[in-house]
Amino acid sequence: MKEHRSRLITIFSYFIFVLISSSGFAQLTEPNYEESKVLPYTLPQLLITRKGLPVTTVKQWENIRRKEILQLFEEQVYGKMPDQKIPVHFEVTSTSANALEGKATRKEITAHFSTDINGPKMYILLYIPNNRTKPAPAFVGMNFYGNHTIWNDPEISLARGWVANNKVFNINENKATEESRGVRTSRWPVDKIIERGYALATIYYGDLDPDFDDGFKNGIHPLFYKKGQQKPAANEWGAIGAWAWGMSRAMDYLEKDKDINAKQVALLGHSRIGKAALWAGATDNRFAVVISNNSGCGGAALSMRNYGETVGIINKAFPHWFCDNFEQYNQNESKLPVDQHMLIALMAPRPVYIASAEEDQWADPRGEFLSGVYASPVYALYNLKGLDNTDIPGIHQPIMNTIGYHIRAGKHDVTTYDWERYMDFTDKFFR
Repeated sequence: MKEHRSRLITIFSYFIFVLISSSGFAQLTEPNYEESKVLPYTLPQLLITRKGLPVTTVKQWENIRRKEILQLFEEQVYGKMPDQKIPVHFEVTSTSANALEGKATRKEITAHFSTDINGPKMYILLYIPNNRTKPAPAFVGMNFYGNHTIWNDPEISLARGWVANNKVFNINENKATEESRGVRTSRWPVDKIIERGYALATIYYGDLDPDFDDGFKNGIHPLFYKKGQQKPAANEWGAIGAWAWGMSRAMDYLEKDKDINAKQVALLGHSRIGKAALWAGATDNRFAVVISNNSGCGGAALSMRNYGETVGIINKAFPHWFCDNFEQYNQNESKLPVDQHMLIALMAPRPVYIASAEEDQWADPRGEFLSGVYASPVYALYNLKGLDNTDIPGIHQPIMNTIGYHIRAGKHDVTTYDWERYMDFTDKFFR
């Protein structure tokens, strides 16, 4: 009976998840899609300390202001990740030197987060180019339906945990299926990535936290609870924090793999995982390049513009993504002590790339671009070039400064065009 009740709760939670994230929910909240209706707003000062002192040097930025901003995002937006360190054991479970018709070596790695054989764990799928004379630079990114979906390879292990149902992908009863192999190849051009000389590491994001509001019982959060704790405190991490934590654990492994140049790892995320990638890049400076693809509200887009998806909408639809403290800014963005240009600035001096899609107005392309513009003064402290002005570039006219940006034709997605620009960008800084 208990298992049956748990199953019903899971089904009901997913039904609510689908319902509130549908277009009907968006219509009820009446998001603004007209630039003329964006009300005047004042962004928090990027280079003024809490004590009101101007920041004019790299030393002041790194020792004072950056730490202040990072703490504000921890306390008010994403929640603080646990200070407690748990021993992570990596196990290479399969290797093939003949992947992609001999062009790549494929590895599968299990990251064990506890000694309990049934405890939480993360599965890394890694492709490494064979045509190389030294350790390869790499891209790291999470996927939405399981590692087996990114490429049509029968030897990739199926996702083991909860997976969102998708009739188009032949995923039913929240379990991965053989029929779902390779359904996301359009988002992961593995062959082109390998041909350009890059390795690719990917992880199913549900390994860290299944993307539904389950009270943080089925992911990694319980590993860090204090005695008697049942859920994260108001200023502690939600699902985005868990996904970001997992990205850093993948980086732990890449530092150990002699086939990878761990000094040249680019972190990429799309949509909600784009939010997590930016947060991971802010909290872990081992990622040499950070890339946001259509990350929108809570990602690259400025919250105070109230364009497309807003803080109130996102917190109501996905209450498990951010920390509970973030809810006090629902329809109250002007009171936020930070905005997303400050998140972009936390990457400095590392290169960061922001990408938008013309038809993805929900993610506010102009707001994503402006975050890069308003983060640029921090890059200027390092004598690095960001985005010069507030005029958003035309379609398919990428900017490749230390802060990069493009807006492409099309919808909310990751396309081959996006990947080609990301590899152009990383080539500039890695070659």
